[in-house]
Amino acid sequence: MKRAKEIELYHQIKEIREFEFGVFYFFKGGIIVSEMKEGVFFKSEDAKKTVKAAHDIYGANHPLVYISNRINRFYILPFDWVKFYKNRNEMTFYAIVGKTKSGVLSSIFEYLFFSKMFNKFNNLDEAVSWALHISENKIKQVI
Repeated sequence: MKRAKEIELYHQIKEIREFEFGVFYFFKGGIIVSEMKEGVFFKSEDAKKTVKAAHDIYGANHPLVYISNRINRFYILPFDWVKFYKNRNEMTFYAIVGKTKSGVLSSIFEYLFFSKMFNKFNNLDEAVSWALHISENKIKQVI
């Protein structure tokens, strides 16, 4: 699978933030690509760090297009995520990139939490194309 560093959009990077649980690429237009580290448990506290970083970079009211690039296997704690979404800490648009069986199962689980636009892709290029379309068109309607 392709990494964020290998996509054409990479020249539009605003900032890269590396946390103990993964690397997050913040692109122009509110597009975020995450790549979790192998074997980590991604918790709601970790997601809050990511949202805070996004607010620092884009501002608190900017719609976000989040792409989870599943290049490594990682785990989420379901009850942690229920708490996270109850507090309305959600991305405006969300996509998963991955081909593994566990990725398909987790995407079904994550779909339950996203009332906004959700999508699943087999490769990062398709997900980035989707995100660019949203960033250029639909986000203007949300702002």
